Amino acid sequence: MQHSEEIHEAPETAPDARADEATETVFVAEVESSTSLQEELRETLKAVIEAAIYITDEPLTVDQISKAIEQPVETVKEVLAELVSEYAQPDRGLTVRELAGGYKMGTKPEHHESIRQFVKKLQPPLKLSLPALETLAVIAYKQPITAPEIMEIRGVQGAGVLKTLLDRRLIATGGRKDVVGKPIMYKTTKEFLVQFGLSSLKELPTLKEFEELGRMALTDEIPEEAQTPYETPAPLEKSADAGGDEEPQPVQAEAEQALADGEGEARGDG
Repeated sequence: MQHSEEIHEAPETAPDARADEATETVFVAEVESSTSLQEELRETLKAVIEAAIYITDEPLTVDQISKAIEQPVETVKEVLAELVSEYAQPDRGLTVRELAGGYKMGTKPEHHESIRQFVKKLQPPLKLSLPALETLAVIAYKQPITAPEIMEIRGVQGAGVLKTLLDRRLIATGGRKDVVGKPIMYKTTKEFLVQFGLSSLKELPTLKEFEELGRMALTDEIPEEAQTPYETPAPLEKSADAGGDEEPQPVQAEAEQALADGEGEARGDG
């Protein structure tokens, strides 16, 4: 018995259809490759901007970043928005925020106290000698000021002190004064504000307040036995032996007489 075998041949695909499928496959591959490349470039761009914000002390503006990395302003803004959002997550200790017209990285405000205590244990507090403090005070109140002007106020040379303050980044050069010799002028820095807990130079105490503080400090340093008693003397106690009032001491008698004379003049008795 013979079995007849039927052979079913697959319908042939038209050449045009095969060409379209191949073209579509290539197009999809190119799109995927292009998308992957764009994502990779975007991630690299974000990493570069993140690093730039991290290493700079001053806030970076969008224009500065755009010109530095040669990218459109809109692209930079989008990347910065992503960074701000990512660093705003509660599991991040740092934050990227807009500050003074630019973007800066720093610690989150809610962690400031913990970080402050941690840093205090790592770094010794800022210590300055009396000449350095005097020089710094002169610069803070008279800035911008030259070295000869500082010497004239303090009465001593202060080149070494200026170098110390420059090394501590508490002061910086502020150009040259338009006089003979063109001396360098000095001014305080942001580090000065940070170290002394000031938001601006306007928070510096006035000279009058300084005088009062100095007067109070001097009073506190004088031993009690050396201080002149300006208080009103206490009333004299009666002597049990004499049975009457004791004679006033000379100082008290003079004070009482002066008061009596003053009251008499006020009434017109004098």
